[in-house]
Amino acid sequence: MPGDRPRRCWREIAPVDLCLFARPGLAPDGEFDAFLAMARQADVAGLHSLCFGEHLVIAPDTSRYPYGPWGHPPDTAWPDPLLSLAAVAAVTERIRLSTAVLLAPLRPGLVLAKEVATLDVISHGRVELGVGTGWQSEEYAGVGLAWDERRRRFDEVIETCRLAWGEQPFSLPLDAGRLDAAGGDAVGRGTGRLDGLTARPVPVQRRIPLYYGVAATAANVRRIARLGDGWTPVGVTAEQVRAGVTALRSAYADAGRDPATLVVRVPLPPVPDAAGGIDAARTVAAAEPYLEAGATMAVAGPNHRLRSAAEAGELIEGLAAAAKAL
Repeated sequence: MPGDRPRRCWREIAPVDLCLFARPGLAPDGEFDAFLAMARQADVAGLHSLCFGEHLVIAPDTSRYPYGPWGHPPDTAWPDPLLSLAAVAAVTERIRLSTAVLLAPLRPGLVLAKEVATLDVISHGRVELGVGTGWQSEEYAGVGLAWDERRRRFDEVIETCRLAWGEQPFSLPLDAGRLDAAGGDAVGRGTGRLDGLTARPVPVQRRIPLYYGVAATAANVRRIARLGDGWTPVGVTAEQVRAGVTALRSAYADAGRDPATLVVRVPLPPVPDAAGGIDAARTVAAAEPYLEAGATMAVAGPNHRLRSAAEAGELIEGLAAAAKAL
């Protein structure tokens, strides 16, 4: 089934898995229809997946962005990723639907589980999500959540999703906060659990792949081995990827999982060409040291508003050709 194939050594994969990073607002004229046209082109060209990020809001102070200067003006649009990917699913056939990254703790676990399961059904099993916590405390405050609780909530949300996507019916553990919100003993019957729950539709895939957009700390490595399916770091060197992969493979083995199934997805900064566009061949060629360090997938795409449908098409075809040639 989609998403269930084992990962192999990168030199055995032809072409290399390449994900198109394509924020809707960077499509020609910033039009969503142009973004969908790009998705169709990427589908036909044979790219592995399409992804983009998420923000509910952008606060005025962007100095805490951890990967350098924040490069987006305040009027940048950030469409909802899951709704956008549902639209992509309707106009494509095989390209996988991803995020880089979805801010999972901002949604209740059962709500996220329902949205993702529905997207997987709509797309006939093409969902694989990058998930993370984000870097803005204001997004948490805006939905009534504590920034300091983001990591605990991250685990809770993903654990809930895994239960809701699994065997039916299922039981949902309740911590003290959720038990109070659910009505205490009247709902939880004094057990701290909600039993006999069903959440349909269930995903088409036996397991929705979740790639964690986090630093490879000891705690996060254990988190990925327990709940995730891969790692999608940002702003890392090849040697940092190598160290993270080594730690993750060890954690997978300790957790009784096959280290060969680990997915490591790395971003490739776009290399400009003489015309102010992107040199697709040189951009993709930069993946080689990361792949040799243990990465299994690369992400490439524009950081500027594409000027025309022709430029978008040339970029997509160029990236696909470069991936096949690597």
